[in-house]
Amino acid sequence: MITTFAPFSILILLSTASAVSAQTEPAGQSPGAAVTATAGSAVKTSADYRIVPGDKLRIEAYKDAQLSQSLQVRPDGKITLPLVGDIVAEGRTSTELRDALVESLREYNTKPVITVIVVETVPPVIYVMGEVNGPGALPLKGDVTVLQALAMAGGFKDFAKTNKIVVQRKGAAGTSSLKFNYNDAIKGRGQTIYLRPGDTIIVP
Repeated sequence: MITTFAPFSILILLSTASAVSAQTEPAGQSPGAAVTATAGSAVKTSADYRIVPGDKLRIEAYKDAQLSQSLQVRPDGKITLPLVGDIVAEGRTSTELRDALVESLREYNTKPVITVIVVETVPPVIYVMGEVNGPGALPLKGDVTVLQALAMAGGFKDFAKTNKIVVQRKGAAGTSSLKFNYNDAIKGRGQTIYLRPGDTIIVP
């Protein structure tokens, strides 16, 4: 049976290394790679996709109906499961969330077998705030740099401090800040920063 998903839907199946089922990986595919069914073929999906608020997940726990649930990531970036309680999903890949759940459940089960399935995602966006002409949310399509996002936001206002721009990025460990100097970037200096869904660019 072939399942077709709507745009932005992603199916990522990642089992723990302790799974007792006898599965074999297709030739040339690394262990744990994600696969989704399409018209007549199996295609690897992006295993580095990072979960954002609004994404719909399916958590499957082997032989545990209580833990097996369909959940939506809350605006605070967390989900709630029995025994586990609140756990951060935002900023994590399916693999990272699976591992965090396994670690939280070891107190109750020495070898929990967990699968995390991202069944639907929200369209990825970034945010540009501060001294730009067009602040707000912008769609994130493909690889977009900070420099490109600033251009999409209409450029700077007169008194923008273009050498003190900050990119705020949420992750499992909290929010990090990346410094960005526009003056260096347009001269080809400094590190190129590629944006992730949910990143916020702040122009003071």
